[in-house]
Amino acid sequence: MDTLALLGQGLLTASQPIYLFYALLGVTLGTAVGVLPGIGPALTVALLLPVTYQLDATGSLIMFAGIYYGGMYGGSTTSILLNTPGESASIITALEGNAMARKGRGGPALATAAIGSFIAGLIATLALAFLAPLIVSFALSFGPAEYFALMVLAFVTVSAAFGDSALRGLTALALGLTLGLIGIDLQTGQARLAFGVPNLLDGIEVTTLAVALFAIGEALVVAGAGTRVPATIEAVRGSVWMTREDWKRSWKPWLRGTAIGFPIGAMPAGGAEIGTFLSYTTEKSLTKHPEEFGKGAIEGVAGPEAANNASAAGTLVPLLTLGLPTSATAAIMLAAFQQFGLQPGPLLFVTSPQLVWGLVASLLIANLMLVILNLPLIGLWVKLLTIPRHWLYAGILVFATLGCIGANPSSVELGMLLAFGILGYFLRRFGYPIAPVVVGLILGPMAEQQLRRALAISQGDPAVLVTSPLALTLFGLAILALVVPMILRARGRGKVLAQLAADED
Repeated sequence: MDTLALLGQGLLTASQPIYLFYALLGVTLGTAVGVLPGIGPALTVALLLPVTYQLDATGSLIMFAGIYYGGMYGGSTTSILLNTPGESASIITALEGNAMARKGRGGPALATAAIGSFIAGLIATLALAFLAPLIVSFALSFGPAEYFALMVLAFVTVSAAFGDSALRGLTALALGLTLGLIGIDLQTGQARLAFGVPNLLDGIEVTTLAVALFAIGEALVVAGAGTRVPATIEAVRGSVWMTREDWKRSWKPWLRGTAIGFPIGAMPAGGAEIGTFLSYTTEKSLTKHPEEFGKGAIEGVAGPEAANNASAAGTLVPLLTLGLPTSATAAIMLAAFQQFGLQPGPLLFVTSPQLVWGLVASLLIANLMLVILNLPLIGLWVKLLTIPRHWLYAGILVFATLGCIGANPSSVELGMLLAFGILGYFLRRFGYPIAPVVVGLILGPMAEQQLRRALAISQGDPAVLVTSPLALTLFGLAILALVVPMILRARGRGKVLAQLAADED
């Protein structure tokens, strides 16, 4: 009953007119950026970090969560009508969704995606509300050694999960950890790696790094890629409403997709892409219409889209309860919390319960807003695809620069924005993931502090890190999180090579 009471208080908070406005703004922006290929929720939240610097913390975080949910919704529109996923988690939706659109059934495909996302988001948000207090009560028993082990798990999972190479992910993480060393050492008061520049004594601003890597870097990559031939957009012919048969074939995939997506989103090294793929393969194996798969099976849209949105709520479980980001957007949201002087984790539920439960309750409201926005405004979202890319990314560059200068008016900050933007370009150019750099900068100083506390308590004995069963378990999970993706990638490459060899024969 305590959880229900707290959720009820959160609904009262989230129902205030100003927070309803923030939620509406977030889901609208999120849907728009989800529709536009290449501009995901992580980039949008990063762009808005400096703009919301002096705004209300609860409202800003509600808006960011709305952007995250909206981005997951919006990605399905381009997947179905354009065969170009706006978000990586919507890749699977394009397989069956675009086939349906080419057969003149784009309306029911968009409808099952929107309704499935609503149902999955609703169930997953309630699961988040009831699961979070249990994890918080468990996490309150953590000491410095356990927290350091948890940080190591976060580092490894983020590095191993993002990108195609664990080595590149770890290299990007090392870069972020090095940036986290810049500034005054909290233990000794000595300046580190500041090179005599006063602006660096407070360390690298997470906002500046996030905006530069995600927004400036992406704009430079798009500029370097040149012009591309625009894809043809499939028109939505006929009614957008689903038939009775469509409902009959969709409701079970919605529930199964939710059951698959939520726990995978909550796992370290999870991610929405894995959940959508598993949901698709599950529906393909259970369907009574196997001949339709690959040609426009509605189950292949309903299940993955439900898994996609359930994973978004699942991602917030480790972020809010442990301060552990499992996606690029979660890493930027972690930076947003820190911008307002908040540290996600078990103590956040004690120190800022109104904010946490208002945020969780706002997700229920955001889900309702999204299903109302998506179906009637499909035509408007599709028109966003006609915006010329050079205008779009020029606007992003201007907005990013003005936002950063507004938050921290300094020529040094502007120089760092440009330098990190160029760094973001080269990281993308050579296939290095971006999220580990941001996570390294955010969590690096915290991991160092917990390590030094653990060593101080044990009078310098490093065995303290492995004497705790919980810490030892977390270190074991970190090793598994590093090794398992490497094995899976190696097996995947082996299958591809075997297939190529068979084709040559």
